[in-house]
Amino acid sequence: MGLHDGHRKRLKEQFLDHGDSFHDHQLLELLLCYAIPQGDVNGLAHQLLGQFGSLAGVLDALPEALTQVPGVGMHTAVLLKLIPVLAGRYRADRAGMGTILNSTRAAGRYLRPFFSMGGRNEMAYLVCLDGKYKVLGCHKLGEGSVNAAEVTPRRVVEIVLAHNATAAILAHNHLSNLALPSDADLMTTQQLRSILQSVGVELLDHLIFTDDDMVSLRDSGFFSGC
Repeated sequence: MGLHDGHRKRLKEQFLDHGDSFHDHQLLELLLCYAIPQGDVNGLAHQLLGQFGSLAGVLDALPEALTQVPGVGMHTAVLLKLIPVLAGRYRADRAGMGTILNSTRAAGRYLRPFFSMGGRNEMAYLVCLDGKYKVLGCHKLGEGSVNAAEVTPRRVVEIVLAHNATAAILAHNHLSNLALPSDADLMTTQQLRSILQSVGVELLDHLIFTDDDMVSLRDSGFFSGC
C-alpha cells in the first residue's frame, strides 16, 4: 500500500466516523478519490474550490468548465455533476409518496428539492394528488420556460389519468431570481386548468420557484379570476 493509499483509507474511515464535521475540501477530496483512482487529489480539491469559489460552485459548474481544470477528465466531471442530481432525488424520495399537500406551504416544501439540483435550465413538474391531496406521483414535464418545456396538454392529461388523480399542482422555476409570473406562465396556467377540468381534475395551484423565493398563483388571486 502506497502513501496515498493509506491517506485515502484514513480519509474514508474518518468520514464514516464524523463525516458531518468534514470541511468542504475534505468532502471534495474524498469524492475525487472515486473518480481518480490513484495519486494525491487534495491539491485538486483545493484548486477546484479556489477556481469556482465554493463547493456549490464546483457542483454547479458546467462540465466544459470543469474539464478545463488540469487533472479533471470526463469521469470526474460526470461524478461531480451527478452529486446535486442525486441529492435532489434523495430529498424528493425522502419526502415520500403519500405526503399530504393540503396547503401552499406543504406544497412548496415538497417541491423545493426538485429545483435545488444545481440545474441551469428552467424545469416544469406536475404533482398528481388524490381527493385528500395525498401525493400519487410527481413527474418532470420538461425543461425550458413553462410554455416551452413540452408542457403539452396531451402529456398532462395522460399523466393525471394514469394516476387516477383528482387534483394536480403545476410547478416550474425561474432562473432570473424573479418569481413573478410572466404572461406566458399565466396563459399556460389558464389553458391547463381548463383542460384538466374537462377530465375531472382540479388544478390546485401553479408554483413558481427561484433560489430563495416562491410565488403561488392561487395565493396571488389568479385562480379566482379564471
